[in-house]
Amino acid sequence: MLATVAHFHDPQSAELIGLLGIDCLWIDLEHQPLGMNQLENMARAARVGDMDVMARPAKGEFQRLARLLEAGASVIMYPRCESAEEARQIVRAAKFPPLGERGLFTASPDNPYCMTPLTEYLRKANQQTVLLAQVESPSAVKCAREMAEVEGIDMLFFGPGDFSMMAGVPGEFDSPLVRSAMADTARQALAAGKRFGTLVANLEQARRALDLGASLLTYGGDLHFVRQAVLDMRRDFGKLGFVFGQTLTAPPSEISV
Repeated sequence: MLATVAHFHDPQSAELIGLLGIDCLWIDLEHQPLGMNQLENMARAARVGDMDVMARPAKGEFQRLARLLEAGASVIMYPRCESAEEARQIVRAAKFPPLGERGLFTASPDNPYCMTPLTEYLRKANQQTVLLAQVESPSAVKCAREMAEVEGIDMLFFGPGDFSMMAGVPGEFDSPLVRSAMADTARQALAAGKRFGTLVANLEQARRALDLGASLLTYGGDLHFVRQAVLDMRRDFGKLGFVFGQTLTAPPSEISV
């Protein structure tokens, strides 16, 4: 499964990405100033292309998980998970009884709009809602197996950006420390019978993650794709004598989430 990140808060961008066949759109509410109404409109646009929406709240925002699902997300990515107990809190907030304690609201895209019989909706929601616990620190790697074994957690997602900072090698995705931690996270997830995913910045990293058994990769984002297209245009038209006023002084970072 291949995902990309929505930096633009724009339903048209979300719709276009889905129509181009990308599996999943990552909408981030941990760092971006997005409102629920914006997410709902972007999720609605993503459905035009039958694309899944993966929403990430901020750490500790357990009460928000149900609202993200009700707005149209089908995948929840929870950041900076540090323990099995925190993983259990994710499940309690995002799954209906008996697995969790999610409250009932059926007049939403998740049902959709009261059109599915209640018992069928509850069963399908618990089966089809995908929960990812992000492993983003050395301490989280140590207890990754315990987090993966929590019933209701479907995947461990290794976050190389935050891990690299916590490990003292910021931005160095190819550092032996980061590579070892990613491999360890993958082993623990798969040993628990769960899936593994991560963010990659290039094809080499993607191949390495796939070799570790990754079933979800996230790459790039709408902002990166537009930026690169404009840089290509500057390069090509610069050969014809066009001069551009704004010049980058350093290569832009691909690490965005």
